[in-house]
Amino acid sequence: MSDTVQRLAALEATSINHEGRLLMLIDTFSSGPAGEGIHGLTKLAKLDFLLRYPTYLERALKARNRPTHAVRLADYERLSVESRMVRYRFGPWDHRYPEVLRRLEARGLVSLRKDGRAVVIKATEAGTKLAAKLRATHSFDDVADRAAALHTHMNLTGTHLMRFIYDTFPEVVSLRSNKEIGV
Repeated sequence: MSDTVQRLAALEATSINHEGRLLMLIDTFSSGPAGEGIHGLTKLAKLDFLLRYPTYLERALKARNRPTHAVRLADYERLSVESRMVRYRFGPWDHRYPEVLRRLEARGLVSLRKDGRAVVIKATEAGTKLAAKLRATHSFDDVADRAAALHTHMNLTGTHLMRFIYDTFPEVVSLRSNKEIGV
């Protein structure tokens, strides 16, 4: 395994990478006139699946006849596993979501509120400021651009996103439960 791939794998394993990526995603969906945030963990998981697997995001945008220029896939993203997600009963899911969301909430970066049986996840003012700082470093340029593409072109309900992913990526759905999803 190359040094670059090992470094990327080590970075993926760190919590700060997940927190930064999710904060950028949540902030993107919390900004603008509606500023609704992300309604439901299903929607969060499906959006994060597309964000973490940019090859799938590119395919999703093509399937919806949307522009793919914001995806800008690097060679390593096409050729290696970027991150681990596991197929659970309801599709791609990362067991760390509750933990990462609690940490973001404890740091005052996101708010979580119940809306019926769903949770609404929204960036706070502090979260928006930190997301802006992350964008300014350019370390999260790809994440920011891809999150914006998701907001513009894939802002569906959690149920519609789930159905779209199942219909568009049958290979993900056909995996046995608790199996890792590859690129």
